Amino acid sequence: MAQSFRLTLAQLNPVAGALGTNAAKARAAWQEARRAGADMIAFPEMFLTGYQVQDLVRKPAFLADAMAHVEQLARDCAQGPALGIGAPFAAHGKLYNAYYICQNGEVTARIFKHRLPNSEVFDEMRVYDGGPISGPFSVGPLRIGAPICEDAWAEDVPEALAETGAEILLVPNGSPYHRGKQDLRIAQMVSRVVETGLPLVYLNLVGGQDDQVFDGASFVLNPGGVLAVQMPGFDEGLAHVDFAHTSEGWRAQDGLRAVHPDEWEQDYRVMVTALGDYLAKSGFSRVLLGLSGGIDSALVAAIAADAIGPENVRCVMLPSEYTSPASLEDAAAVARALGCRLDEVPIDGPRAAVTQALAPLFAGTQPDLTEENVQSRLRGLILMALSNKFGEMLLTTGNKSEVAVGYATIYGDMAGGYNPIKDLYKTRVFQTCRWRNENHRDWMKGPAGEVIPPRVIDKPPSAELRADQKDEDSLPPYPVLDAILTGLIDDEKSVADLVAQGLDRETVQRVEHLVYLSEYKRFQSAPGARLTRRAFWLDRRYPIVNRWRDPS
Repeated sequence: MAQSFRLTLAQLNPVAGALGTNAAKARAAWQEARRAGADMIAFPEMFLTGYQVQDLVRKPAFLADAMAHVEQLARDCAQGPALGIGAPFAAHGKLYNAYYICQNGEVTARIFKHRLPNSEVFDEMRVYDGGPISGPFSVGPLRIGAPICEDAWAEDVPEALAETGAEILLVPNGSPYHRGKQDLRIAQMVSRVVETGLPLVYLNLVGGQDDQVFDGASFVLNPGGVLAVQMPGFDEGLAHVDFAHTSEGWRAQDGLRAVHPDEWEQDYRVMVTALGDYLAKSGFSRVLLGLSGGIDSALVAAIAADAIGPENVRCVMLPSEYTSPASLEDAAAVARALGCRLDEVPIDGPRAAVTQALAPLFAGTQPDLTEENVQSRLRGLILMALSNKFGEMLLTTGNKSEVAVGYATIYGDMAGGYNPIKDLYKTRVFQTCRWRNENHRDWMKGPAGEVIPPRVIDKPPSAELRADQKDEDSLPPYPVLDAILTGLIDDEKSVADLVAQGLDRETVQRVEHLVYLSEYKRFQSAPGARLTRRAFWLDRRYPIVNRWRDPS
């Protein structure tokens, strides 16, 4: 009779630092794997602690607690399938990103991450020590090699495991989303399969952690790079993968083949997931936002409604004398279409009071940007007062184009606890609104249909802080601005590179200056969902004070 092996993949969503909760989740999944006749259940990288926990893992009390939870988990899961789980390990003055193998009530093997990522959102070299390349471990009839995440992105660790007797590769991951990430993962893992000739299991986390979303999409490849199993993106779930021993070695049997959506749906799902998990994991169940009648706040309202339900979203209109009747109508139309509460708090009275209070000090000066920003800061004050009074997290609504050039008022419209569209350029905001109007999915808690009126999408953007104001009074047209920003920020191109593409030199230099000048605002801005490889915060780390400008 041919040998077989059932491996249960636990694509689950941990909570950073919630050791007891994560261990309980692991025990429940282990019980289900045992009922399914699994030989082993595998969890992703650092599942027990959540990922990334950053400097929390350097705290001795946390580290000791995490290691104790692994030992207890091993004892609790003694009678049944083996269990593989990611957690930190410290010994002899070293700290490792480790993967524990638990069998028969004890930890029987520990694998240490060898290659430590030190780019984009990762700086593991700062926190962990790189371990030696571990050999394979045995579970029943199978010898398994476990290169941890980055260890599978180069050939040395998988090849060493194959040479020391591994019969399959199990890759536990904490791999966050960025646009195009899944194609990159599959291409890399196909290379490892071709090089080693072994089946490969790629197991990823799901769920949001601060700015990052882990999108799951775990998969299994057979030799030749043939896809045997594809789990869905973003959804928690268990997949029971059966391996059979053949004349050519172990092979995964064909199983679930989930279809992944296009990048527009993935981006939207990330923004919804990021917000929903950020709220749930920080203890909030309700949000509020300033709904201006513009496209950015309309999109944030839709994302919030889809994340936590429209009944948990409060929209607030804060009109001044510069707010057009059309904006009032558009804000009401968005709230009505989504089914969200809409309150109105005029700011004319508070603005008059501030103007009167400042009049002696401002005497002899002309009104300028200062007075415009008072309006924005009054709105921020009122929204934060509502947030404090009712326990609703304030969402801020600045898109990546505005965040990049500082077209936002610090302590005004930048006030808030989270920004779902922080990594979405304005030109993509327009298209994302159109996509949401045309599409509805089961994971959306908001209503189907046209939730953002076309008039909101089509009208010229305006901050409405002075009469007849348009964004293009201060900024290049958004298609031009976004082309420049994509070049400067996402692609790290020089001014000369962009001029060679046909962009106006003076305009490029002005935008570059605004990007550098606004670093202090971004340093104080709310976190937001990461969609690209160059999101503001960990992906792009620049000094606040910086006098350099590209001379090319």
